[in-house]
Amino acid sequence: MKWEVAFLAFSQRKAKQRSQVDEEICVRRRKVEEMSLSSDISKQPQIKIGHYVLNQTLGVGTFGKVKVGTHEGTGYKVAVKILNRQKIKTLDVVGKIRREIQNLSLFRHPHIIRLYQVISTPTDIFMIMEYVAGGELFDYIVKHGRLKTPEARRFFQQIISGVDYCHRHMVVHRDLKPENLLLDDKNNVKIADFGLSNIMTDGDFLRTSCGSPNYAAPEVISGKLYAGPEVDVWSCGVILYALLCGTLPFDDEHVPSLFRKIKAGIFPIPDHLEKQVVNLLLHMLQVDPMKRATIKDVIQHDWFQKDLPAYLFPPINESEASIVDIEAVKEVTRRYGVLEEDVTNALLGDDPHHHLSIAYNLIVDNKRIADETAKLSIEEFYQVTPIGKFQTADMFHRHPERISGSNKITPYLENIGGSGDSMSNSQHRSQSSSNVAASQKSPHVRRAKWHLGIRSQSRPEDIMYEVFKAMKSLGFEWKIFNPYHVVVRKKPECSTHEPPKMSLQLYQVDQKSYLLDFKSLVDEDTGMNVLELFIY
Repeated sequence: MKWEVAFLAFSQRKAKQRSQVDEEICVRRRKVEEMSLSSDISKQPQIKIGHYVLNQTLGVGTFGKVKVGTHEGTGYKVAVKILNRQKIKTLDVVGKIRREIQNLSLFRHPHIIRLYQVISTPTDIFMIMEYVAGGELFDYIVKHGRLKTPEARRFFQQIISGVDYCHRHMVVHRDLKPENLLLDDKNNVKIADFGLSNIMTDGDFLRTSCGSPNYAAPEVISGKLYAGPEVDVWSCGVILYALLCGTLPFDDEHVPSLFRKIKAGIFPIPDHLEKQVVNLLLHMLQVDPMKRATIKDVIQHDWFQKDLPAYLFPPINESEASIVDIEAVKEVTRRYGVLEEDVTNALLGDDPHHHLSIAYNLIVDNKRIADETAKLSIEEFYQVTPIGKFQTADMFHRHPERISGSNKITPYLENIGGSGDSMSNSQHRSQSSSNVAASQKSPHVRRAKWHLGIRSQSRPEDIMYEVFKAMKSLGFEWKIFNPYHVVVRKKPECSTHEPPKMSLQLYQVDQKSYLLDFKSLVDEDTGMNVLELFIY
C-alpha cells in the first residue's frame, strides 16, 4: 500500500546509510590490519579501560564511538560510549555533557538505558552503559511491518513511561525515533542515545534543530523557539503512527517537500486504525505546540490506559511528598561532596531546577519505582535497583514547613534563573509575600514544574526600561546587542577577577504577552569531582 511503500523507501535509505558506515569501518579495519602486518606485530593486546575489555564498534558519532565492552569480573557485556575531549572542547559542550552525565548517572528506570560508570583519561571520557542486544525498534518494525494494537500499545506505554520520567527530572531527549529505542531479549523498550544538549535549564528557550527531520516537530524545523517537552510529544506521536501503520506520517525524499508536509500537519489516516487512537494521534501531532497534547494528556487517554501495567507509573504518596527523606539527602551529600544543609536549602529554595534538588528528586523517585516494581513482582522486566536502603518510618523527618515555629518555605517564583536579582526590593517583597500566602493554602509541597523566564503584559519599552533601571541600581554593566537583547555582568571589583555574564533577551509570546529570558553564559560548577576533569 501507499504508506508501506513509503516506509520501505525510508528503510532502504537508512540501510544504505548504514552500509556506507559499515563499509567505512571495514576499510579502517583493513588499514589497521595491513599496518599490523607490515610492522611484524603478530597480535595487538586487548584494549582495557578499568575493569572492561573493549571489543567491536557498535557505532560512530559526532564526539566519538560506541563499543561493546566485557566486564572482567563477571563477563557481562556493557556498551562503552567514548567521548573525545578535544572534540568536546572544540564544540564547546563541556557543561552540557557534565550535566547530562550527572543526571543519567542517577536515572533508574526500567525503560531507560542505564549509565553505570564514568571513566576519565587525559584524552577521552568513557561512559559505561547498559548493553542491549535486541536491536533497534526501527529494525523490528521493518521486519514485522505494522504491529497489532496490543503489541504497539505495550511498546508505546513503555516509551511514554520513560519520557515522562525524563521530563519530570528536567531532561528532554529531542531525538526520539525508533533508531534510538532499543529492545532487550524480552522485547522491552530501552530509550537510548540521549542528545548531548538535552538538559532543560531555567530561562533557556531551545532553538537548536535537533533530531531527524521525519520525527521533528514543526517548530523545530522552522527554527522557532520551543521549551522541549512538546517536541518529545510530537516525536512520540510519529513513533506511535509508525508502530500502528508500519510507515511514517511525514516522509519525502525531497527535504523541502518533507518540511512542508510537517508544517501543514496533514498525514494519511489508514482505515484500520481505531477511532480512539486516531483521536490520540491527532492530538499529539498538532502543529500548534500550545494545542498539542502533553505527556499527562497522553497518559490519561482511554486508549493508552487499556492494559496499562501499574509499575510504569507508580502512584505518588502525597503524605510522603511533604516530608524530607533523610537517606536521600545523605546520598546527595555523598555524591556531590556538599553538606546536608546545602541540600535542604536547595529543597526549600525557589529554584526547582537546582542540581541538588534534581538529584534528591531522582533518588526519591528511584526508591518509589523500585518499591512498586518489587511489590508487583513483575519478572519480565528488569527491576530498578534503589539507591540506599528502603524507606522506613524513622528515616523521615517532617518537612520544616510542618514544624511549628520554623521558617516557611519560600515558594518558587515565575521569574527564575537568577531573575530575583534583577528586580527591585519592593517588587521582590511584594511577589514573595503574595506567593507565600498562596503556598499556605496548599497542604503539600509543590512538585517541580517547567519555568521559563518572566512574563509580562507591559509594553516592551517599559519592560526594558525597568531592566536597565534594576541593573543600574544593582551595580551591573552591560553590552547592548539590540534594544531587546543585552549581556550583563556585575562591575568587577578587581582587575584579576572576571565576573560571570548573563544574557537577557525579550521575546514576544503572543499578541499581549512578552517574556524576558535569562541565560547564564558561564557553566556552573556542580561539584561532581569526577566530572571537574572536563574543564582541564
